[in-house]
Amino acid sequence: MLEPQSRRMSLSTGLRYHFLEWGGDDPTLDHTVVLIHGFLDLSWTWEAVAAAGLAGKYHLVAPDLRGHGDSDRVGAGGYYHFMDYLADLQDLIDQVGRKRVSLVGHSMGGSVAAYFTGVYPTRVARLAMLEGLGPPDGEWASWPDRISAWIAAWKRTRERGGSKRYHSLEEAAARLRTTDPKMSLELARRIAEVSTVRGDDGRYQFKHDPLHLTPSPQLFMVDGAMALWRRIACPTLLVDAQESEFRYSPEDALRRRSAFANARHVEIADAGHMMQRHQPQLLATLLDEFLRH
Repeated sequence: MLEPQSRRMSLSTGLRYHFLEWGGDDPTLDHTVVLIHGFLDLSWTWEAVAAAGLAGKYHLVAPDLRGHGDSDRVGAGGYYHFMDYLADLQDLIDQVGRKRVSLVGHSMGGSVAAYFTGVYPTRVARLAMLEGLGPPDGEWASWPDRISAWIAAWKRTRERGGSKRYHSLEEAAARLRTTDPKMSLELARRIAEVSTVRGDDGRYQFKHDPLHLTPSPQLFMVDGAMALWRRIACPTLLVDAQESEFRYSPEDALRRRSAFANARHVEIADAGHMMQRHQPQLLATLLDEFLRH
């Protein structure tokens, strides 16, 4: 039960989608909990949380979003538009979801989970968003420059032909800890192991598509997000980390949280933005208490 199965499925778009599944062989687990990772992360980020108390109690499904982990990249001429993630999630739920479906999303994955729930409010039993209320509000005046930067970056990325290579897993793990210093050396080594691929030259590359590193041409607008959030009727858990590097002003945080009709807000101590890596046991306990009612 504590070890996931690695599975693949075909999306309606024709892409192949990879996901981890705990409890797939147990038909008595009729509550599917979809664990959705954040930007440049992958399904394995949930490994410790699942093992800390969720596996065996729920049918857990953790996908690699398109262009992340072992899911397909969009290929030549394609790009990653945010709503594509929602269409993929619908395919996943249709194919593997059971009687009851709840969503847990971290960061960008929290936005995916909340948008999906706003579009399909009757399909989701419970929603947990881990620092998933979105980036700073966009400004329309910046949109022309953002579009030109996107086109230029897209071209540079295609011309470069790949992402940075690392000589060892230890070097890749050290790179992970530059953006997440609270992550232990042991966990960084484990994440580097599952999130990289070794090339013919013996060096390691992270699996995510380099196109993800280009700026999106779309602005994030809080008003648009709130229009979807207001449609969410199910119990919602909004989780922040006390030591996160991503913070809103008190006024902005209250404004965003107020859009949810049935929400509870909590903070996890001694954790940064990647709380699932810093406090897996505490997070698993919190999610279990929320999901089982």
